[in-house]
Amino acid sequence: MNLSTGTRSKGRTAAGKRSRFVLRALAATATAAALAIPVTSATATAAPAAIPPGLSCHTGKHANDDYTGFALCRNNGSRTQTFWVHLVCGWSPDVDGNRVTLRPGESGQSTAHCGALGTGIGEIHVRP
Repeated sequence: MNLSTGTRSKGRTAAGKRSRFVLRALAATATAAALAIPVTSATATAAPAAIPPGLSCHTGKHANDDYTGFALCRNNGSRTQTFWVHLVCGWSPDVDGNRVTLRPGESGQSTAHCGALGTGIGEIHVRP
């Protein structure tokens, strides 16, 4: 309806409204279908690497900060080893922690922090 004259529109404008309605409905359906696809299928990663031989490690997230991860390792082997924690950070770039060198019988911890704009820690790996 034309508010200034009080008359109804006929012809192309009514058809145009129907076309816009159909396009909006199609766009909403396509958006809903795209959101229904699991995000993990597009971001699938390889299986976590095994902990290096001779090390026994415990990994986890910091108790007060879900963006900080750690690897606490003990060298049970007979030679010096170096390790570090690797965090898969979702939407933010992955990060590596500090390198820790352990002599036989020693323990140490490597920590890293994912960017605050990301989705937090997805996986924690120990790298040799």
